[in-house]
Amino acid sequence: MLTLSPRHQITIAIVLALLMIFTRSHHFASVHHLADASWAIFFLAGIYLRPIWSLPAFFALSWALDFAAYTWGGVSDFCLTPAYVFLLPAYGSLWLAGRWFAKQYQFSWRTAAPLAASSFAGLALCELFSSGGFYLFSGRFENTTIAEYVTRSVTYFPLYAETFVTYLGIAAAIHMLLAFLAAQTNSSSPQIH
Repeated sequence: MLTLSPRHQITIAIVLALLMIFTRSHHFASVHHLADASWAIFFLAGIYLRPIWSLPAFFALSWALDFAAYTWGGVSDFCLTPAYVFLLPAYGSLWLAGRWFAKQYQFSWRTAAPLAASSFAGLALCELFSSGGFYLFSGRFENTTIAEYVTRSVTYFPLYAETFVTYLGIAAAIHMLLAFLAAQTNSSSPQIH
């Protein structure tokens, strides 16, 4: 199981919050903007942050950033519909998938299978709640059919999954580097008997 000191958890929470602040208003990457890291942030918060309050705290941050973007940032309010509430179970799915993975974690290659399984489950549920909720309950689509929903998901989900996997890969590389450095530091320090 992955356990971190409160100090490390606070550092990670600050880094994740800053990442959300810098990427939240842009859903896809462009020359001037990083892609939205929200999906990866909720998954990583589930892995690294033990306090339950981290989930509502990141919900609140995402809502505040969206509110600021719609109110003062000139971002379209197209997504601001009654379906916005479906982001709660969508992000919660990612957070719970991260929590599950944290219980399976061990610093070994064997942890790759549980990471892949939890990532896939979290992504699939997040897509179902966020895109499915928007498609069915936003009022933006007149004739909703399963075939049209699948077509839309096939178009957009790979972009969201690619962004998620990219941020998760960066986080995994940083995690491995820091774990390796910590192991080296501990093995080179003198042992007192």
